[in-house]
Amino acid sequence: MDIDKLVHNEFARNIGIISETEQRCLLQSRVAVAGAGGVGGLHILTLARLGIGNFTIADADTFEPVNVNRQFGAMLSTIGRNKAEVLAEMVKDINPQADVRTFPASIVKENIDPFLEDVDIFIDGVDFFEIDARRMIFKRCRDRGIFALTAAPLGFGATLQAFSPKGMSFDDYFGITDDMDFMEKIAAFASGLAPNPYHIRYLDLSKISLAKKSGPALSLACTLAASLIAVKVVKILTGKGKVQTVPHYQQIDLLRGKYKRGYLLLGGNNPIQRLKKTIILKKARAGITS
Repeated sequence: MDIDKLVHNEFARNIGIISETEQRCLLQSRVAVAGAGGVGGLHILTLARLGIGNFTIADADTFEPVNVNRQFGAMLSTIGRNKAEVLAEMVKDINPQADVRTFPASIVKENIDPFLEDVDIFIDGVDFFEIDARRMIFKRCRDRGIFALTAAPLGFGATLQAFSPKGMSFDDYFGITDDMDFMEKIAAFASGLAPNPYHIRYLDLSKISLAKKSGPALSLACTLAASLIAVKVVKILTGKGKVQTVPHYQQIDLLRGKYKRGYLLLGGNNPIQRLKKTIILKKARAGITS
């Protein structure tokens, strides 16, 4: 990789907001993204234009027409193609010198270590409902000393949680245990993602289906999530600004004009969070989200 050329040409307009030294650091860093759809795909493209020089991208899925409203790799020309491979091509079109490794498969115990090889930061683009796969990846990142980030698109907003390998774990923050059933885990995950559920006021819960593992999402919310992720990536890799990790969190909702940088005391063991989880679970079991 000709870093001097990239700094002074392709990524020259980044300089002045980030320094040349910081840009060089980004170009030499590797980010792994599991899931190249709505949030994952835009995370990848935002970071590619920011100047991250090395990617590892995993996704077993292919693009479908229903993806077009929010997944930035979904176009008529990519329908039916593997998402990881499409996003890898888009990264190389932005920066031909980028090193991109693709895993056109789901991340499981058998391939997680190769997926995380040489990785500086892991970014979560896993489908919302695939909670056990997500837990497995975050745990392995912690074991390997890798920062792990998740940002969810919520209505007209987004939320961000960053996990340090030396800080609170994924399961502790969300209050998830092995003995919970699927719905309990999803309820705990949902309540931890949005400690302030701004979007609930205008969200049509009847459009969320646990059975089909689907729900509404907007492209603008994916864009917000990618922006939150990109700033955190810069902070972690370059030391530009203080890195706050869970139980700190960020939330934004542009429709309601809300922004919150909060601290969730005790994480998933916070009494209020337990109550929120119970309410979400009760609604789910009653069939509101079935």
